[in-house]
Amino acid sequence: MARALIGVIGGSGLYEMQGLGNVQEHNLQTPFGSPSDLIVTGELHGVPVAFLARHGRGHRLIPSEVPYRANIHALRQLGVRYILSLSAVGSLREDVRPLDMLIPDQFIDMTRKRDTTFFGEGAVAHVSMADPVCPAVANCLARAFDSSQAGQPIRLHRGGSYVCIEGPQFSTRAESHWYRSMGAAVIGMTNMPEAKLAREAQIAYATLAMATDYDCWHPREEAVTAEVAIANLQQNAARAQQIASEAIRLLGAEKPRSAAHTALASGLVTPVAAMPEEKAAVIKPFLAATEMLQEEVET
Repeated sequence: MARALIGVIGGSGLYEMQGLGNVQEHNLQTPFGSPSDLIVTGELHGVPVAFLARHGRGHRLIPSEVPYRANIHALRQLGVRYILSLSAVGSLREDVRPLDMLIPDQFIDMTRKRDTTFFGEGAVAHVSMADPVCPAVANCLARAFDSSQAGQPIRLHRGGSYVCIEGPQFSTRAESHWYRSMGAAVIGMTNMPEAKLAREAQIAYATLAMATDYDCWHPREEAVTAEVAIANLQQNAARAQQIASEAIRLLGAEKPRSAAHTALASGLVTPVAAMPEEKAAVIKPFLAATEMLQEEVET
């Protein structure tokens, strides 16, 4: 089976990764069923990459239907150690204008229906989510933006909280003002539990959030509609591809260490030997990341 260092999860409007060579498609199965779509592997700048369309090609899945556990488990099966999440969001701040981009450093999880952990059923872990975004991966995204956006009018904002709602409906005005009162910078529907699961799988995670609208809080702007959001996202899609491409080059060259890569060293409570056999089989691919890092240190 092909191996990949970096996983790219494309959100609304981003259903393929441009520029990949040696392309293969994989119909992977996981203990949690099938991922959102076939996973496409290939090479970009000589770096092995896996691409997954979060909503499936053709945008078939609402946010609550995305098989988050299957997606992350499948990427881990391929060896992925870094995830770039490309996500459409609404802005909750005046200074984050439509078509601007933002790299969040925090998440607020307002979802209600989703399976948020790989653990349970005889296996216990409590990973830290104090800092859910990997600074090294976020830094690569920021540097990639700087080098690929010369002459472009859009701006990049570093830091801020992404509030994740269940959807698929957009917010009420009261909710939108409430989220602003929390200090959140952007609003979306998909990065939770994705970021939590990536941490449990010991994968470093960061998001390039692309603002498409002002949600519905802004007194002088129309409330968001799917038509407006998708139209603005399509304007940003090519830019997002360029930024992701350069971030892949940087990550492939530098392979930065991340606290996420050893999250289970302090988070795993139940020894693997004490887990039921089926649950141990779920968890072992995550532990392989720690073993790989140890091998690199020793060599």
